[in-house]
Amino acid sequence: MAFDGILFFPVTPFDADDRVDDELLRRHVGTTMEHGPGGVFPACGTGEFHALSTDEAAQVVRSTVETVAGRVPVVAGAGGPLGHAIGVARAAADAGADALLVLPPYLVGGPQAGLIAYVEAIAAASDLPVVVYHRANAQYSVDAMRHLARNPKVIGFKDGAGDIGTEQLIVRAVAEEGRDDFAFFNGLLTAELTQGAYRGIGVPLYSSAAFAMIPEVAAAHYRAYIAGDEDRRLQLLDGFFRPLVALRDETPGFGVSLIKTGLRLSGMPVGGVRAPLVDPSPAQEERLAEILEAGRALL
Repeated sequence: MAFDGILFFPVTPFDADDRVDDELLRRHVGTTMEHGPGGVFPACGTGEFHALSTDEAAQVVRSTVETVAGRVPVVAGAGGPLGHAIGVARAAADAGADALLVLPPYLVGGPQAGLIAYVEAIAAASDLPVVVYHRANAQYSVDAMRHLARNPKVIGFKDGAGDIGTEQLIVRAVAEEGRDDFAFFNGLLTAELTQGAYRGIGVPLYSSAAFAMIPEVAAAHYRAYIAGDEDRRLQLLDGFFRPLVALRDETPGFGVSLIKTGLRLSGMPVGGVRAPLVDPSPAQEERLAEILEAGRALL
């Protein structure tokens, strides 16, 4: 499965009655697709997977698949309690997804053998291949990823932990297993800040929550990154991403909350976030508006 471009994680819009707003979701995905993402990941972290029922997640994936219409791969989230993860995986397959992103299990931390079993159980639940998400209570050792790389249904690794040394060893271990088809993603929050380092260890792809909120600026950064235009990349980094990260770090969960707020400020009424996340205060929202304005001015 080939990913050629920035990875797009859409939000899940909610209407005034806290239901998934299907029409607005299709509009959100459709307009953002115009900026050329390399893959779309619905009902994942930015899409509030943690707060969606199985039926809601399936609805989000189905509407995304229909909107994307085969232009790029669609990778749906699956994780949490194992029974729920299996149900969501099967529903995503029925909805037409191309692959699954295996999110961490619910609450418990298991040994490496248990994490391997968790991934393999989700992979076995449908015909879809899976991408391993390395973060929180699901951090995979080099040996665990070497083992999983022997399973042809495991096709990728997304790093959300930020340990560059371990990531480098995992890249090498997978290569030693003969997997030249494996996709590696930088999945850290606001990955634009760290992607230069990740590219240096053989991880060329990154996800961008900012792409869901302000795709024109995120795409400009991606073009500069691909072209090796460091002056332009650093201009966007200093003028937009650094102040965005400073605001994001003020409150847990703002990696999602700010994205939905930015969309609302841009005229797309996607609603607020579901608990346990919270929306920004009026003062924080005002600062986000200033950051967005500054980002657009750089274009």
